[in-house]
Amino acid sequence: MNIKLKLGLYFIIALLTFALAYFYFIYNPSALNIFPKCPFYSITGLYCPGCGSQRAIHQFLNGHILEGLKHNFLILILATVLMYDGTIFLLNHFTKKPLNNLLHQSRITKGILIIILSFWVLRNINFYPFTILAP
Repeated sequence: MNIKLKLGLYFIIALLTFALAYFYFIYNPSALNIFPKCPFYSITGLYCPGCGSQRAIHQFLNGHILEGLKHNFLILILATVLMYDGTIFLLNHFTKKPLNNLLHQSRITKGILIIILSFWVLRNINFYPFTILAP
């Protein structure tokens, strides 16, 4: 793939990402029915690990970090992973010395999976302190 095509693709991806972030910045998923509902919650009545993420993203983008965390604590892991992965990608793309991505190690992946599965189970336990994890 030539460099112009690559840069064009990166630009389109960045533009779509910023457009989506702007959409979530402006519109509150709690107030509008245009946002997709969780199919897992709709069918089972149980919260999945992603339930509350749209509301959390809206709150984060509007500077309400603690309110965003109340909707979904896992958003911190997502933000950390995305920032780290993006930084490694950019450094590897624009520098001559390639860096290893620690997220591509099986023990890190398994650790994140254990955190997500534990969060999934714990947020569906219906008594305090686990109710704090529900969106």
